[in-house]
Amino acid sequence: MSTSLAGRIALVTGGSRGIGAETARLLGAAGARVFVNYREKAKRAQRVVDEIARAGGAASAVRADLTDRADVAAMTGEIRDLCGRLDLLVLNASGGMERDVPPDYALRLNRDAQVSLVDAALPLLPPSARIVFVTSHQAHFHGRRPTYDEYEPVAASKRAGEDALRDRIPDLAARGIGLVVVSGDMIEGTITPTLLERARPGIIDARRAEAGSLPTVSEFAAEIVSAATAPLETGHTAYVGGEDYLADRS
Repeated sequence: MSTSLAGRIALVTGGSRGIGAETARLLGAAGARVFVNYREKAKRAQRVVDEIARAGGAASAVRADLTDRADVAAMTGEIRDLCGRLDLLVLNASGGMERDVPPDYALRLNRDAQVSLVDAALPLLPPSARIVFVTSHQAHFHGRRPTYDEYEPVAASKRAGEDALRDRIPDLAARGIGLVVVSGDMIEGTITPTLLERARPGIIDARRAEAGSLPTVSEFAAEIVSAATAPLETGHTAYVGGEDYLADRS
């Protein structure tokens, strides 16, 4: 990995598993001091921290339910007290397909919480800081391409979250802060395809046949890390997999 993140401070939301965990590992390998956010699974988050440390990096687990403003304030306060700033904010956490969540949960997490976290982090973000919003093709292209019924609340709310963050670009740019988006096709081995497969058996094989192949967690996480370091214009979208979607790109 490049050492271009040496000395940088990074926060990865939803960092205890899947794409978030692999992104945290890669950031740690690139030299960043990584804060691994989790909501409930402290042991799982600590395993990611320990893996980063064993590889020679530096990391800490930080608990926060992103839909709880007090939790978010405590998390950003902890980062401030320990490091004084935050150079990279990876907005990876999302949800809405879980059982027994309120009807508005997807919108509160995928739109409202993303904006609230950016607001809470602003005092820590210096000029040249970057925010990376992680999304799916089904969300990014929502309204232009059909999505699965089971995923509709997530797709709609994540698109709303992306739009709300893009609305902040002028203010962020005035502060010298960049925003980039990384959008991916269905990612092999992640929780969303697993939940979709339970609801509609065969859906992963069908999408794999349609697309030719699906990105892996490692491939997608590597693109997120690249988006954190590459000389990209604010507002840029990086696409991973799903060539059939890209005729509709914007």
